[in-house]
Amino acid sequence: MKVTHVLWDFNGTILDDVEPCIKSINELLIGHGLKPLESVAEYQSVFGFPIKDYYERIGFDFTRFPYDELAIEWVELYNRYNVPLRLCPRVKEALDAVKAAGLPQLILTASSVDMVNSQLEGLGIGDYFEKIIGVDNIHAYGKIRIAREWMEAEKPGRAVLIGDSTHDSEVAAAIGADCVLVSCGHMSAQKLAAYRPVYTDPFDAVKNILE
Repeated sequence: MKVTHVLWDFNGTILDDVEPCIKSINELLIGHGLKPLESVAEYQSVFGFPIKDYYERIGFDFTRFPYDELAIEWVELYNRYNVPLRLCPRVKEALDAVKAAGLPQLILTASSVDMVNSQLEGLGIGDYFEKIIGVDNIHAYGKIRIAREWMEAEKPGRAVLIGDSTHDSEVAAAIGADCVLVSCGHMSAQKLAAYRPVYTDPFDAVKNILE
């Protein structure tokens, strides 16, 4: 069966926000007396979902610093550093290719719908997407539940998820969708290697989906 729906992860797949994420988490770490991450490679090696587990891996003790409070602090820092908004490499070409193929495009994100809507407006690409499947909070627990709810409601023929993390592969498996990953985001190609196929950017991924 040919692909009928394309689901896009947002952060790190469409929105190039690795640098502001690193700046934000390092300021948060330093502000709480912890050691900052030293490089993009170190960040990509420890990042993952749920974000709460990632925070624990980099040293936060939630008995001292409650996660809900840290999440609020991080979002404030992120919004400050994430200016101007930038697209990941060749995203526009990828979106145009899927649009030309006549396939509906949706965003599946662990971020809040309000934040993603605002960022899409800033990037000028909101019209490409039929729907944002997201959450109503800033805690980034993951996407499996909301993905299942969409799958059960829409019953798509064959969906493919394009993402930049191992969690995207887990989400796709949980809902019976295909998955392709890109190495231009929050996890390195080495970390994604066990979750093939992995492409360098969204356009390369889309070319292989549409073949």
